[in-house]
Amino acid sequence: MKQDILQRLNETLEARKQASPENSYVAKLFSKGEDAILKKIAEEATEVILASKEADKTHLVYETADLWFHCMVLLAQHGLSAEDVLEELARREGLSGIAEKAGRAKE
Repeated sequence: MKQDILQRLNETLEARKQASPENSYVAKLFSKGEDAILKKIAEEATEVILASKEADKTHLVYETADLWFHCMVLLAQHGLSAEDVLEELARREGLSGIAEKAGRAKE
């Protein structure tokens, strides 16, 4: 089911930490380290921007999926998951963006 995709992706990413870089794209990213993952995120973010500027909705969804996926790889690299991000979004729900940002400035 679509609702379970983030959990399944998290489980796959965790499994790929132990996989051979020769057999898995994600294992290869993990083996190259954080800088390689960050470079991929920057590349994907640029592609999202370009897809948006082209006003191609299908391409925009495709590139956004790539960006989200690579952000999930980064989270996994740090021992985090999509669930951590969802919890933060839930915490912010109903908060004014201005008030939420002001609250972060005090931390």
